[in-house]
Amino acid sequence: MQELELAKKIAQHLYDRKAQDILVLKVDHLMILTDYLVIATGTNPQHTKALKEYVDQEIGKFGISPRHIEGHNEGRWIVMDYLSAIVHIFSPEDRDFYRLERLWTDDSNHVVLPFEEESQGQD
Repeated sequence: MQELELAKKIAQHLYDRKAQDILVLKVDHLMILTDYLVIATGTNPQHTKALKEYVDQEIGKFGISPRHIEGHNEGRWIVMDYLSAIVHIFSPEDRDFYRLERLWTDDSNHVVLPFEEESQGQD
């Protein structure tokens, strides 16, 4: 699976399970750790944990497992490292506090997602 395809699939799975404020950023020109950041918000710790479980299950169907997962026990900020895509699933408070998108957005690296295109067409 290509890097962009993986990031978009992860975002779609998050969307399917009602994650909020889903954002994919292409960051390969800004950092060496990964090509894409996927950032989303769960409504509470139980929701962030459920989002993590669903992404892990669905992406696992392609034979892809995260290299590392952090924060699952607390459910406030879960990080899933898929090498070419790093997923950050936040509680609303932690996302507002850390504001990762501010650190890694350069006004040209936002990836438009299929579900965003659908909602733009409805405006």
